[in-house]
Amino acid sequence: MARQCEVCGKGAQMGNSVTTRGKKKYLGGVGTKVTGITRRKFKPNLQRVRVSTPNGTHKTMYVCTQCIRSGGVTKIVRNAPFKVPAQAAAK
Repeated sequence: MARQCEVCGKGAQMGNSVTTRGKKKYLGGVGTKVTGITRRKFKPNLQRVRVSTPNGTHKTMYVCTQCIRSGGVTKIVRNAPFKVPAQAAAK
């Protein structure tokens, strides 16, 4: 199985790695030169997350961080949030 998001299907993309050399003109040099272009892979930021599914079960999935932040998946609530006692709040 290729490493891709199980929600949106985002996978690796190909691109170029550009190597430059020289001092920039605004810093007093003669300008930068491109000395090499090689192919590289841009990989998605996948996280292994325990997710609660709509039918109530829990499942481990590989999900990209954009899907986690945008609410594409619902993470499991492991502990109930802390609640302040009513008497301590009144004082």
